[in-house]
Amino acid sequence: MKQPTELSSAAGAPNEVPAGDIYRGRRERVLAALRAAGDGLAIVPTAREVLRNRDADYPYRHDSYFYYLTGFTEPEAVLVLDSGAEPGEPASILFCREKDPARETWEGFRFGPEGAREAFGVDAAFPIDELDTQLPRLIADAPALHYGFGMSAELDEQVRRWLDAVRAKSRSGVTSPAVLHDLLPVLDEMRLIKDDHELAIMRRAARISAEAHRRAMQACRPGVREYELEAELLYTFRRRGAQAPAYGSIVAAGANACVLHYPAGNAVAQDGDLILIDAACELDGYASDITRTFPANGRFSPAQRELYDIVLAAQQAAIDATRAGAHFDTPHQAAVRVLSQGLLDTGIIGREHFASVDDVIAERAYAPFYMHRTGHWIGMDVHDCGDYRERHAAPDETGAPPSRILKPSMTLTIEPGLYVRASESVPERYWNIGIRIEDDAIVTPGGCELITRDVPVKADEIEALMRESQAAAPRQ
Repeated sequence: MKQPTELSSAAGAPNEVPAGDIYRGRRERVLAALRAAGDGLAIVPTAREVLRNRDADYPYRHDSYFYYLTGFTEPEAVLVLDSGAEPGEPASILFCREKDPARETWEGFRFGPEGAREAFGVDAAFPIDELDTQLPRLIADAPALHYGFGMSAELDEQVRRWLDAVRAKSRSGVTSPAVLHDLLPVLDEMRLIKDDHELAIMRRAARISAEAHRRAMQACRPGVREYELEAELLYTFRRRGAQAPAYGSIVAAGANACVLHYPAGNAVAQDGDLILIDAACELDGYASDITRTFPANGRFSPAQRELYDIVLAAQQAAIDATRAGAHFDTPHQAAVRVLSQGLLDTGIIGREHFASVDDVIAERAYAPFYMHRTGHWIGMDVHDCGDYRERHAAPDETGAPPSRILKPSMTLTIEPGLYVRASESVPERYWNIGIRIEDDAIVTPGGCELITRDVPVKADEIEALMRESQAAAPRQ
C-alpha cells in the first residue's frame, strides 16, 4: 500500500519525505524517553466523534497528540507504545476500525488494521473492538503506565478497568504498573520544536491565510456585513486546499472590535468604522493565526491612524525582541512599553496620574486597554501545547519560575493590540477603536522569520490595496 505523504493538500508541492518515516521517528523518540524513565507502556488515544444534533456529528478533527505520532486521521483509534517490548515483539501498536464495505459506502474509505500497519509504519495493528481485551495483556508486568491524565474521563475510566483486570491476576504472579506518569510533558517538549516538515506546512498555511485576509480587505466597503467578510475568508481557505478554519473567525466592525473573541455576526460596517479580522486556516493538521485591522472605507481617520501606528510600533518592538536565547516574556515586555508610552502620549492615560511610562507599567494602568499577552505558541493547535515557564528552574524575584527561553524552530504569534471603549476618562476621538495586529513567527538564532507578511501590515500599504480594489470594482 502506498505510504501517505500528508493529509490531502492542494497547496504547494507535496513533501518529498514519506510521512510514515516522520511519524515513526517521533514514536522512536517517545520510546527512548520511556526507556530513559525505566520503561513502561504509553497510551495515546485520538479524539472522539461528537454528536451535533440527532443524526449529525460535528466535523471530525483528530487529536493533535495522536496525529503527531501517527499521521492517522480516522476516529476510533488508540496508539500504544511499549518500550519494554522484547526483540521481535511490537513496540508500536495501533488499534483502529476494521474494514467495513457497508459503512465505507456511507462514510468513505477505512484503512483497517492491516492497511494502517503498512501505511503508517506501526509494528502491529488490531481492531479497536479488541482494545479492552488486549490492553490488560499489554499492561501486565509493565513497570509504569504513561498517558494523559485528565484528558478524558472516559479514558481515565478505561485505564482504571484495565488496571483492575491486571490486578485481578496478581495471585498468578502478574504485576500491575507501580507508577503512573503523565505523558503530556514529554510530548509537549517534542512538539515545541518544529521540524522542517512541520515548518513547511505552517508556511503554506500562512500563505493561504494571508491571501484570505487580502481578499477580505479588497471585498470590504461600507455597508458590508461581518458575515460577508467571513465568507470571503472561508472561501479562500477551502479554495486553496486548507481543510478548515484553525478557529472560529473573528470579524468585528466598529465597537465590536473591542470584544476580543467576538464571533463574526451580522453587524453592518459603517463608513468610518475599523474592521478587525482575526482568522486563519488549518492545513494538514497545522494552524496559522493572523489578525489585521483596516478601515471599512479604505482610509484611516487621524485618530485611527494614530493608534494603529502605536500598535504597529509595539509589534515591531516585540519582533525585534524575538530571537533564540531571549525569554518568552521579553517580546511582551517590549510591546507593553511602546503601548504604555502611546497611551500616555495620546492622553488616553492621563499624565496627571503617572509621571512616566515606568509608572504606567508598574501600576498596570495599560491593562484596561491591553488585557492579553503579546503571543502564544502555535502549531498543531492554534494555542499550541508547551510550558511558558521553565518548569524546573529556580523561582525568579516574583516567586514564579522564570519565563521560557526561546530556541530555534519554536513557533509563536506576535500580536499586540489596543482596545479603547467609550469612557469619560478617554478623549472622544478614540472611542470604540479596537486594533490588533498579529503575525506568526519562527524563532531563529538571530531573530525570527515572519511567515504571515504576505498580507499588508503598514497603514499606507493597507490603504493602497483597498484603493486599488475599490477603483477596480464595478459601479453600482
